[in-house]
Amino acid sequence: MDETTRTPEDMQPHGETAADLGLQQELAAAHAKAAENLEGWQRAQAEFANYKKRMARDQEMQESEVRGRVIKRYLEIVDDLELALKNKPAGEEWGQGIELIYRKLLSFLEAEGVTRLDPLGQPFDANLHEAVVQEDSNEHESGTVTEVLRTGYSLGERVLRPAAVKVAK
Repeated sequence: MDETTRTPEDMQPHGETAADLGLQQELAAAHAKAAENLEGWQRAQAEFANYKKRMARDQEMQESEVRGRVIKRYLEIVDDLELALKNKPAGEEWGQGIELIYRKLLSFLEAEGVTRLDPLGQPFDANLHEAVVQEDSNEHESGTVTEVLRTGYSLGERVLRPAAVKVAK
């Protein structure tokens, strides 16, 4: 076909035919669809990664909660053993056995990451301490813990049980 036999519809700038334009439009549409599909796939991948992180975090929090509840039950036993050791009759053999059990229990709790809160002489902190009594004191500044009535414990950053304390006025 020469230039004189072509119709004006067939003639396009730069010598492109209508068929070439149609192919280019199809190619552009295919590229747009591929980009759309890629974007959707990437979004789905990101959502799935976020889901996995959220599930792992939730599971870790749940495990920590259960672990904390179990350990709290052991703290009651620690309290009873401490009371028994404070009130043991002098010279009796059973006190040594109780002390051994007490030390084993404390080492078990320590291995689990439990730490004792020892606030004696420190400023009162409502996040860590439970003020049971306030007393006038000439020896301590106001707001200072003067006596620990019941030991507090924490597991990592989480307070399992606040320390029951006397606070200076």
